[in-house]
Amino acid sequence: MFITTKALVLREVKYKEADKLLTVLTARDGKLTVRARGAMRRGCRYAAAAQALVYSEMTLFGNRGRWSLNEAETVEQFLGLREDVERFALGSYFGEVLEALSDEDSPDPALLQLGLNCLYALSRGLYPPEQVKAGFELRAAAIAGFRPDVDGCAVCGREEPENPVFGVLDGCLRCFSCGGTALAVPLCPASLRAMRHILDASPRQFLHFTLDQEALGRLGTASERFFLAQLDRGFGTLDYWKQLQS
Repeated sequence: MFITTKALVLREVKYKEADKLLTVLTARDGKLTVRARGAMRRGCRYAAAAQALVYSEMTLFGNRGRWSLNEAETVEQFLGLREDVERFALGSYFGEVLEALSDEDSPDPALLQLGLNCLYALSRGLYPPEQVKAGFELRAAAIAGFRPDVDGCAVCGREEPENPVFGVLDGCLRCFSCGGTALAVPLCPASLRAMRHILDASPRQFLHFTLDQEALGRLGTASERFFLAQLDRGFGTLDYWKQLQS
């Protein structure tokens, strides 16, 4: 059986002498493992399309639940990522998260769109990398069923909490004076507005906001700690990106 589909390559692994095993995310079939025969040979016609963090149109052949790449053409290579090792490392983190949150035979177009939008913004330098990362983590958490509650204080109900703090375990917003601040991250009015915007804006607009460095730092800390707490795991690509920053 042959299918033609657009796919984002999340991960590539060398297989045998010249082949690759690709983990790809498609809108139609969810996550798939695809064997790309000869992808590492010089002159391979689909070598560019079979690279990590490339969005390609692929023709796949399926047999007994196994898929192999027949032909492919690039749709978006996100070339800006390949010109900057830190951006590529952060993009690889996005890819690892998408792989963790997706399933085979379970399409999730919203998750794929999130990945593509964030990789595009990161590649083109449209926003600071830390801003793209925070937006990606909060939207990914919401898509995965872990949307935080930031509409108001979870204790007193105040819509604009006084000295707001964000609980990374329960995903709830509180006034500092209302207690429950253990394992909570302090926010500020600007970082709280940004968090609400990320969660409520359209897929094309959720990254469109401006913060100073202090507010962006608060947003980044809250989003990362919350996201990792909900998934109850770490990511090697995230650790590597942080090493590059230091």
